[in-house]
Amino acid sequence: MKYLELTIGAILVYNFVLARFLGICPFLGVSKRLGTALGMSGAVVFVMTLASCITSLIYNYLLKFQYHGTQINLEFLRVLLFILVIAGLVQLIEIMLQKLSPKLYQALGIYLPLITTNCAVLGAATINADNGYSVIEATVFGLCSGIGFALALVLFSSLRERLDLADVPKPFQGPPIALVTAGILAMAFVGFSGLC
Repeated sequence: MKYLELTIGAILVYNFVLARFLGICPFLGVSKRLGTALGMSGAVVFVMTLASCITSLIYNYLLKFQYHGTQINLEFLRVLLFILVIAGLVQLIEIMLQKLSPKLYQALGIYLPLITTNCAVLGAATINADNGYSVIEATVFGLCSGIGFALALVLFSSLRERLDLADVPKPFQGPPIALVTAGILAMAFVGFSGLC
């Protein structure tokens, strides 16, 4: 039951982009085309899942431990260590994409390294630590949070592609209609708030 609650909560109720408003930079920057949004979604799901697992291991087993009967608490290092883990995973993704899919690597451009500073990835690791999730719970939460991020990004990019074909009034063309659309999408996700 707890895993179902974690899954529904992370994907729909507490969606990082549409409810917590984290990770807005890649959400707005990469959402112009569906193909690019899918590539970024895959990268974020991968990084968020692995980062949640590794940071949970670090937090639960390395930052708090007993040494000769004395409790050692290095929790003040968690943000620094979490950022290092996330940066390492993003470098791994960047190298893999550069070798396996150069077109996607070029299409993502500057937004790929920005996953390192994506507050949604760091937010997932911090939420895992704050809620005392086990390594498995943290990994499930990270995976589902990444899927929720991907869902929001794919929905938004699909809407933006449709808006390119629509007759949008001149004052709303470009970023204004994108922000209005993001707001309406966020309001739609408020409807899931009673699920968890």
